[in-house]
Amino acid sequence: MFGLYITHPQVKIDPHVPVSKWGLSDIGAARAGRAAESGWARQLRRIVSSDETKAIETAEILAAAGGLTVEIVHGMHENDRTATGFLPPPEFEKAADWFFAHPEESFRGWERAIDAQRRIVSAVNDVLASHDPALPIGFVGHGGVGTLLKCHLQGRAIRRDGDQPGGGGNLYCFSLADQRLSCDWTPIEEWQGWM
Repeated sequence: MFGLYITHPQVKIDPHVPVSKWGLSDIGAARAGRAAESGWARQLRRIVSSDETKAIETAEILAAAGGLTVEIVHGMHENDRTATGFLPPPEFEKAADWFFAHPEESFRGWERAIDAQRRIVSAVNDVLASHDPALPIGFVGHGGVGTLLKCHLQGRAIRRDGDQPGGGGNLYCFSLADQRLSCDWTPIEEWQGWM
């Protein structure tokens, strides 16, 4: 059976609100709604989310399709970037490039990539340790740690070239039997389901 790692789509960016409290924009909510209408969303039997608002909102929209309750796992949050606060998009992209290129170092006080990777891998493995592998599961979170998890699943070094395209609202699928990827990042409203 399959597991999905799903990233929240577009958010309302507000430099005066902590990033962890940002919610989905109208576009992001609409995209999550279209994904919830798909066959794959109705197949899910468990949905686990990070504790950040944008992920919870995405998870709740998807969970409604199958009448599920969202489970919150605190260790699934995005890499801790509170040391710098809000960075405008061009600065953030440069910082993210540095974060992935120097996984054992901290960018101006950010959580290191290797530490964020250990955390997200541990959180997902802890959930899967008690999960029935015959049931499809979705993990809803964030692009940075999702990419770190993907690098781990692929057995490759941390690199940004495996990052999601388009800035959010994507998923990848992996087999619960062996944790091998069966599809790369795909927009949530376009994925055709487990093959």
